[in-house]
Amino acid sequence: MSIRHGLLALLERGPSHGYQLRAEFDAATGATWPLNVGQVYTTLDRLERDGLVAQDGEPDADGRIAYRLTDAGHDEVSGWFASPVSARSAPRDELAIKLALAVTTPGVDVLSVVQTQRTGTMTALQELTRLKVRAGDGDLAWSLVLDSLVFRAEAEIRWLDHCEARVARALSRVSSCSVVMVAVRWVCTTPRTSTPGVVTARASLIESSSRGALFALTGDRNHDVSSRRPSSVMR
Repeated sequence: MSIRHGLLALLERGPSHGYQLRAEFDAATGATWPLNVGQVYTTLDRLERDGLVAQDGEPDADGRIAYRLTDAGHDEVSGWFASPVSARSAPRDELAIKLALAVTTPGVDVLSVVQTQRTGTMTALQELTRLKVRAGDGDLAWSLVLDSLVFRAEAEIRWLDHCEARVARALSRVSSCSVVMVAVRWVCTTPRTSTPGVVTARASLIESSSRGALFALTGDRNHDVSSRRPSSVMR
């Protein structure tokens, strides 16, 4: 999320110093995305540099400086609330990247990766559900954050189920094609001096194996594979 815009939105309530802003941010979000004071003050320095906030009076007894919004800061907050959040501004989806790399990396058990993630997400969803029950409807801001996290976890589990099904189908197709390739090698390496019975048996194997693989790939049980029989089989 944008710490920059979060702090600007909090300053719409009135001038605050860094410690107050951190506490108010954690209270609004249930500390789901905790900030440290260093992040807050670094961001305030940048906002001041950009003319969006200004120091409000002198430091207090503890040396803390309060900040207020400038006119440009008010405009920035208004524009933020009026604009949709772009998918391009969201952080990279680590899970999607992880699965994409798992699929393309030799030796990785992709189904195991999916199952491990599903277990972790399910555990997180159960904890979020318990938090939601305890929170009730008393704190609307925290309740809305919890709703968002619950819906995202549920959507992630559905997506993982979808990924598992697609990977399983892909593995099934690869397995079927591997059987065909073994049969092809067997038939094509049959010596010309082999007995007719051996050649016929091997021809039957390649044809039946090919039909199974083509059904896995096309769903067509009537696909004609006879035209693809190796020339050595036809002799």
